[in-house]
Amino acid sequence: MKVSDVLSYAFGAIRLRKLRAGLTTLGVVIGIAAIVALLSISQGLQDTITEQLQTGFATDTLIVSAGGGFGMGPGAMTATESDFKLLINYTQIINELENVRVAVAIIQKASYVKFGEREFILTIVGVNFTKYTNIYSSTFVAETGEIPLDPENETVVVGKRVSDPWKNGTSFCDVDDTVEIIWTNASRLPPKNETYVGHVAAVLKEIGGFSLTGPSDFSVYIPISQAQSFFGTDECDMIIVQLENDDEATIESVSEAIDEAFSGQVSVTSSTAVLDIISSVFSTVEIFLAGIAAISLLVAGIGIMNIMIVSLMERTREIGILKALGMKSRTVLLIFLSEAVIVGLMGAAFGIASGWGLANVVARVFSGGGGFMGAGNHAAAAGRMTITPVLTPTVFLGALAFGLIVSVIFALYPAWRASKLKPVEALRYE
Repeated sequence: MKVSDVLSYAFGAIRLRKLRAGLTTLGVVIGIAAIVALLSISQGLQDTITEQLQTGFATDTLIVSAGGGFGMGPGAMTATESDFKLLINYTQIINELENVRVAVAIIQKASYVKFGEREFILTIVGVNFTKYTNIYSSTFVAETGEIPLDPENETVVVGKRVSDPWKNGTSFCDVDDTVEIIWTNASRLPPKNETYVGHVAAVLKEIGGFSLTGPSDFSVYIPISQAQSFFGTDECDMIIVQLENDDEATIESVSEAIDEAFSGQVSVTSSTAVLDIISSVFSTVEIFLAGIAAISLLVAGIGIMNIMIVSLMERTREIGILKALGMKSRTVLLIFLSEAVIVGLMGAAFGIASGWGLANVVARVFSGGGGFMGAGNHAAAAGRMTITPVLTPTVFLGALAFGLIVSVIFALYPAWRASKLKPVEALRYE
């Protein structure tokens, strides 16, 4: 019997039992749709986060922090627990090392920023404007006003979302405005509120990303000297080190030199190591999600086996007649397997389309513009990411193959039983 005849007979059998075939196909559709939707959203989320992190990171930089710090990835020296404090003037030690272009200390504190009747809790960053601009020349850029390279007292630079928190033109503060920064000093009892009145010199261009160290749309920047005085400390949260290049050998050699210079009391992490770790985590998550979704497809496979066994029982006399007319056992086997192939392909095709549509719906629901969110007049800076689902060729072909393979595997036993029926016994079956 020709292959075309086998397929035609299989299609005919499916058309005669539309409801049953539809329900069987639906099980495959649900399983494939779950796999495609989860993996597409996961890939889209990974691409979005990676892109935003790359926007905030500079690949030729290292992050130096006290104690455990970040301490992750190749070239990261994990320090032991101690009372060691990272001081601002330690940048001089790092600047003397080979392959180091510049080191800049950063002080970060959460404080209230007040303008008029409105106030928000924001991150106040004390930094050397000149050095910071050199390191992040593409992101620490003024949209309005001018970033002073030799800032006067009480100079303030704000991120785009600080100036326009709701992305609708409603301004919180702008260039030449005066803002009040209020920080609660809890190092003394009773706690005391310290106030810093700053003059907005510039509003940064929108960055759109987020990072652990780079410029942010939601931060307020003040000169490092003013941060020392205002926060009453010479201790910094981290030191950003810009290297001569971003070669792996340079990153490793400078990391080792910094670790040795501070006798293992600091952690040194490269920006590229952070990105690598995030990619690794997402790969693990994707495998986990695919495993969960595959369970539903296996359930669908059991349903296929069950329905085909029922179909075999109903078609026993039909098979007996076909064998009595000379049809070979191999042909009967191929007919049943062809039905499974058709169901698997249809289910996979509809499942991929449904999963892609579901992924876009979910992404649209959970994506949106950024802004300040909070109750009353106190708010925290938070932005919602725009997630674009990504259907990779690997996911597409994998889902198609998985739906087909599961359908065929679970149809093997019923097809084998059908091929082994003896004509005389099949004709007697009621």
